[in-house]
Amino acid sequence: MAERQGKRRRRFDPAGPVTGLFFLALAGLFLADGLTDDRLLAPATLAPVVLIGLGLVGTVRVLTRGRRRDLR
Repeated sequence: MAERQGKRRRRFDPAGPVTGLFFLALAGLFLADGLTDDRLLAPATLAPVVLIGLGLVGTVRVLTRGRRRDLR
C-alpha cells in the first residue's frame, strides 16, 4: 500500500494561482487608482467586479477541493 501512494501522480490545483492572480489584479487596480488623479473605475463599477471575482474564485476553490485534500 505504501508503494502505491509513493507512485501517485500529483495533480495540479488551479485554485491557488487563480486566487493569487485575482488578488494581484485587484491590488493593481487599487494602486493605479490611488496613484492617479482620475478614477480608473467608478465605485459603482468596481464593487460588482470585486464581488463577481470573489464568487469566481470561491467557485474554483470549491470545485478543486478534492485535489487539495490529496496534496497533503
